[in-house]
Amino acid sequence: MGCKRLVIASLIACLLVLAGGIAAFGYGTWLLKQPLGLADDVLLEVKPGTHARSLLRQLQQQGAQLEVTPSYLVSRILVTPHHLQAGVYAITPTHTLQQVWQELQAGKQHQFQVSLIEGMTLQQVLARLQASPYLASEPLQQLAANDGEALLALLGRELGRDYQHLFDEIPATLEGLFFPETYHYRAYTSALDILRAAYDKMQQQLAQIWQQRDADLPYANAYELLIMASIIEKETGITGERATVASVFVNRLRTGMRLQSDPTTIYGITDFDGNLTRAHLREQTAYNTYRIKRLPPTPIAMPSRASLLAAAHPAATDYFYFVADGSGGHVFSKTLAEHNAAVNRYQRQQP
Repeated sequence: MGCKRLVIASLIACLLVLAGGIAAFGYGTWLLKQPLGLADDVLLEVKPGTHARSLLRQLQQQGAQLEVTPSYLVSRILVTPHHLQAGVYAITPTHTLQQVWQELQAGKQHQFQVSLIEGMTLQQVLARLQASPYLASEPLQQLAANDGEALLALLGRELGRDYQHLFDEIPATLEGLFFPETYHYRAYTSALDILRAAYDKMQQQLAQIWQQRDADLPYANAYELLIMASIIEKETGITGERATVASVFVNRLRTGMRLQSDPTTIYGITDFDGNLTRAHLREQTAYNTYRIKRLPPTPIAMPSRASLLAAAHPAATDYFYFVADGSGGHVFSKTLAEHNAAVNRYQRQQP
C-alpha cells in the first residue's frame, strides 16, 4: 500500500513538473514574441564581443519594455543568442525579441545612405561624408579638396589619359570626377568606399556618353565635356533647358566668344560672399570666363547625367545669350540687342 502511494506521489510530482515546464515554455514563447514596446525606431549598435545581456540592457535604456534577466534567461533557453554579428541594426516598435536575435545572428544590418547631390563641389562632398553617421571618414579629415593627388592615392585610382594634365593646373583637384547619386552603406564603412564608387561611376558614365556624343563638338576630350557639363549644371536646374544652355556655350566656343558664365567666375573667387561685383568680373583668374576665351581648367561642380547628356548633345540653336526670367527658367536670345532687351525686362524690371 505504501509503495502504491509512493508511485502515485511520484506521478503527481512528474505531472506538476511537466505542467510547470509547459507553462514556462508557453510564457517564454509568449515573451519572445511580444513587441518590444518602443516609442519609436531606434538604432542598436552591436560592438564585437558584446554579450546578449548587455544588448538587452541597451535596448531597455533605449525604451524597450522588457525585464533584462527574465528576457535573457528565456532567450538563452529557447533561442541561444550566440554568434551575434557586430554592426548597427534598426529596431522598430513592432520588433519582437525573437526577431532581434534572428536579425543579429543573420547580420541584417541597417542600411544608411548619403546623397551626393548634383551641383555640389568636392569640398561640399567631403564635408557631407565627414558628417554622415557611422561612416568612417578619418582619412578625409586632414584632406583639402584641392589636394587631388593625395585623394587619388587614397582611392587607389589612376588618372586616365585625358586627365594627365590635371595636376599641372592650379588648383590640382578631382572636382567633378564623382557621380552624384544616393549611396547606401553599413555602419563602419569607409568614406573612401563611397568615393571610389562615385569616382568609378562617373568614369563609366562619362566614357559611355563621350562615345555616343554628337559629331564636331568643340571639346578636345571627355574631360572637357565634363567641364562643360558642370557649367550647365550650375547654370540651370531645369532638365528641359539644359540642352539649350549647352547650345549657347557651344556656339560661343565655336566662334571664339568668351563663355561669360557667372558660376565659373564665382568658383574662382576665394571666400566668395554671395555678391558678384564688377571688380570680380575684371579679375584675372583661371576660372573667370569673362576674361579667358576657353573653358575653365577643371569642372566647377558635380554634374548630373542630364547635364552630361546635354553637353554631349546640345540643341541646334542660334542662341548666344540667356538671362534668368525670375521664375527659375531663362530667356534665350540670338543677338546682343535681344539679350539687352531681355535683361532690361527680367533683371531691371524695365519695359
